[in-house]
Amino acid sequence: MTDSISDISGAIDPAVTTAVAKNYFDALVAHDVEAAVACWRPGGRENVRGQVDTTAPDGVRAFLSGIFEPFPDFNFNVVEVTVEEDRAAVRWEATGTFTGGRFQGIEPNGTKIELEGVDVLIVRDGLIIENNAFADGMTIARQLGLLPPDGSKMDAGMKSAFNGRTKLMAKLAASEPEQIAEGVWVIRGGFPGKTMNVYLVRDEDGVMLFDAGVKSMGPAIAIAGAKLGGITRVVLGHGHADHRGVAPQLGVPVLCHADELADAEGDGGEHYFDISKLNAVGRALLPKLLVSWDGGPVEIAGTLAEGDEIAGFKVIHLPGHAPGLIGLWRESDRLALVSDCFYTLDPQTGFKGHARVPHAAFNWDTEMARQSMLKLAALEPATAWAGHTEPLRGDVRGQLETAAATT
Repeated sequence: MTDSISDISGAIDPAVTTAVAKNYFDALVAHDVEAAVACWRPGGRENVRGQVDTTAPDGVRAFLSGIFEPFPDFNFNVVEVTVEEDRAAVRWEATGTFTGGRFQGIEPNGTKIELEGVDVLIVRDGLIIENNAFADGMTIARQLGLLPPDGSKMDAGMKSAFNGRTKLMAKLAASEPEQIAEGVWVIRGGFPGKTMNVYLVRDEDGVMLFDAGVKSMGPAIAIAGAKLGGITRVVLGHGHADHRGVAPQLGVPVLCHADELADAEGDGGEHYFDISKLNAVGRALLPKLLVSWDGGPVEIAGTLAEGDEIAGFKVIHLPGHAPGLIGLWRESDRLALVSDCFYTLDPQTGFKGHARVPHAAFNWDTEMARQSMLKLAALEPATAWAGHTEPLRGDVRGQLETAAATT
């Protein structure tokens, strides 16, 4: 549509709505495409959910012809019509035999179809300006032979294979959530070797996500979050591809530090990466992995700053690896969740090991990253979980100070 419903003038008369709906379906019953198209306002939107979204007159004409030509005996039977002001909900049944031309790229095979649906017409000034139609596309696919009959052995086998693939992909993409502290869980995922950490933090009746991993982890994170009461919001430790990957999939508010806003909504920080600092294998592999990990730019709903309280934690600003990198600090058990403030793996091999400064190839400012590690060390965490692999325990302060000075 070229303008909104509210912009179209004219009084709303239910009698007119009823008459237009009747004329339209009379034309459909008669297979009179031009009479049906004449019921539409030019630019009106025909939206058949899951099948077509087009406009009048040409799009509607093509859509209707694409039904009547493949099914020459297509027959509409209007079951009931409910009218309220400018809307007419028309429940219908239809039958037809697939003996004409192609239907959505499928050759005619003589199949008989029976289906039900609802059209919700919106009428103004005696013309249809919008139609939202709903039909069971899976039933049509089964009747045409594209899918096996429901409950058949072939159907059961297909579903079993699909479920097996789903379970395998989920298992490869991410682990089950592991509780690491009171009200805090970690999900490990991504390639290679499930080295990406995503944290679920109790947030009233649901859970908040801290960091958002890589996009392949999406289904596992969504399921885990639902089991824990639902994902309330996402806090990005920073906006790199392997930490924002799932965020666009979840449909919840996403927060980050103000200094990370542009990169989270932009290229994920790639503008300051220096891939030439990697070895030959890293230079060849990492750019491809970044593309496969990234869920794309994220719409940021709000920002966080040093000292803010969220879900029982305090925000700490730890710039260096990224300008707006933040961590979460809980004084009660001295738990730190700190994204990529430090590494405990070699990003070029995936090998786990001691604490180290994040790799210079991906750092915004490596020397500042060292200072942020010392800032974290001064808090004397009992446990510090980073964005990848294993946490630091025991003498966390000593490990961080050594790493900042020597790696």
